[in-house]
Amino acid sequence: MGNSIAVIYGSVRSERQGIRVARFLLDALRERGDTGVMVDPVDYPLPLLDRMYKEYERGTAPAIMERLAEIFRSVDGFLIVSGEYNHGIPPALKNMLDYFMNEFFWRPAGLVTYSNGRFGGVRAAMQLRATLPEQGMITIPSLLPFGNVGTAFDENGTPKDAYIPTSTKAFLEEFTWYVEALRDRRAKGVPYE
Repeated sequence: MGNSIAVIYGSVRSERQGIRVARFLLDALRERGDTGVMVDPVDYPLPLLDRMYKEYERGTAPAIMERLAEIFRSVDGFLIVSGEYNHGIPPALKNMLDYFMNEFFWRPAGLVTYSNGRFGGVRAAMQLRATLPEQGMITIPSLLPFGNVGTAFDENGTPKDAYIPTSTKAFLEEFTWYVEALRDRRAKGVPYE
C-alpha cells in the first residue's frame, strides 16, 4: 500500500510551464505505488484571503475550502510545486496555502521548484522554507529544482533531460522516509492539534 500525496501546484498564468512538472510528479508517484492528488489553483479558485478556514464555524466554510481541507487532512504529505516570481513564490500558491494551517500539521513537504532560467526557482524555495513550518509542515532537507522548465519537459510532463528521473528518484526516496516516519509518529499522538 502506497502513500497518499497532495501535489500542490501554484501558478494560474495562461502560459504556465510548471504544470508539466506537476504532471511528471504525479506519474512518478504512481510508478512508486503512491497515490497523487493534484491541487491546482485553477481548479480551486479561492478569492484573496479574508478569513482562514479555521475561522469559520464548523460546516459553514465555503464548499471549495471544505474540499481542500478534506484533501489536506487525508494525505500523508505534500509536494509543493512552485515557480519563482520576482525571487518569490506565485501569489496564487501563497494565497491557497494561507487559507489553511491545522490541516497541514505534522506532515512533510517536499519542495519542487522551477524556472525558465538555469537556477530552477531555488529562491522561491527559500521563502517556502520560512512559510511552511509556520503552517505546521516539516520541509525535508533536499530540494528538487528544475531549470529551463519549458524545454526540460514536454507538454505531458515527460522529461527530456536524462538527469531528471535520477534526481527525482533520490528526492522521492528521501521524501518518502519523512512521510512514513511522520505518519508513524502521528499515529502515536501529537503534542497539539
